[in-house]
Amino acid sequence: MRRLLKFLHSAAAAGLMGGAAAMAIVMMFAPASIGDAGYAAIVLGMSKLAAWIIGPSMVLTVITGLLAMVVHPPFQDAGWVWVKAATGILVLQAGLHIIGPLQEEAARAAGGAAIAADAANTARLFEAEINTAWVLLGVSVANIALGVWRPRLPQYPV
Repeated sequence: MRRLLKFLHSAAAAGLMGGAAAMAIVMMFAPASIGDAGYAAIVLGMSKLAAWIIGPSMVLTVITGLLAMVVHPPFQDAGWVWVKAATGILVLQAGLHIIGPLQEEAARAAGGAAIAADAANTARLFEAEINTAWVLLGVSVANIALGVWRPRLPQYPV
């Protein structure tokens, strides 16, 4: 069971980081001046990426990490595991910050609402999402580093 959880946790983390990186790249290199149709297509694609890759990967990563703590008692006393669990909250928060607004904007764009897709508005709309994707990537890299190197942190008895 422990190896299965470790595999699922690693695979989900890879999906989460890949999805966040893909989203950051799409937003960073989106044309500065795009029309309504181009904007709607980009937002719809990003919302599908968030819903089908980032969301499930995020949930699977957090759940398998917590289950690994349950099935492997030495993890319950290791300080690095508790740091990973605490940063899991940041992963959830960043993931939900990406998914929610993109779903709303995609629904608005698909509904035919008038979209101001000039260069300034497009850059402003994508700026928050790019920053959130970078936070998600940074926290994910930190979690992977904690899992690989397992630094000796104070033990916290449960």
